[in-house]
Amino acid sequence: MPFGQYPTLKILCSSCSLRELCLPVGLQPDEFDQLNTVIRQSRRLLKGQYLFCAGDAFTSLFAIRTGFFKTTIASSDGRDQVTGFYMSGELMGMDGISNNKHTCNAVALEDSEVCEVPFALVEELGMQIPSLRRHFMRLMSTEIVRDQGIMMLLGNMKAEERIATFLMNLSHRLHARGFASNDFVLRMSREEIGSYLGLKLETVSRTFSKFQKSGVIDVQHRHVRLLQPQVLAQMISPKNDEASV
Repeated sequence: MPFGQYPTLKILCSSCSLRELCLPVGLQPDEFDQLNTVIRQSRRLLKGQYLFCAGDAFTSLFAIRTGFFKTTIASSDGRDQVTGFYMSGELMGMDGISNNKHTCNAVALEDSEVCEVPFALVEELGMQIPSLRRHFMRLMSTEIVRDQGIMMLLGNMKAEERIATFLMNLSHRLHARGFASNDFVLRMSREEIGSYLGLKLETVSRTFSKFQKSGVIDVQHRHVRLLQPQVLAQMISPKNDEASV
């Protein structure tokens, strides 16, 4: 369930290292002050804890300060289908905007912390700060592109291309946040990767092993090093390489 209502705190987004990812560049000091008055610092989530569940009332967006999340929906046979992975500096919760209810579950893959942004107040501020409104429009457009990328994965790509796209996408997103782009720890399991990419667990494991044997990557449990990222990039056609997944 969502965290509920917490006392408003002064977060000072202007001093946050992730501000350029979460918020539009160029906000004036007084505009930052306005935004700080509506953002709530939510409590930390432990690994496995739900940020929100499908069917919960939509009231807020959540900016991930630290940690990693997955989103899931229940498939027709009752299994959880992974629909996305989110890391620090990214926003979650936009699935609830259209019907005022969340359509998926958001689960912490590791101990995490988020900032809660009440959406009604964001809408009010958007009328006063046009750059903030445009920024959220861009974020929603990114979600559309992400969905299109998933459709490309499931429709046109072979297993090796799907895994290559997944690894390169993680690499690019980590680089944008100032982390090591070719040496990282996977926060999700092989089974969760398979669910997201539409692949069986055995296929994911076999593909990782094949990449390792060919010297493209080095894998030690969840620790991955991209030894030849250019080879992974060559597996992906230009139109799919641009898709955010």
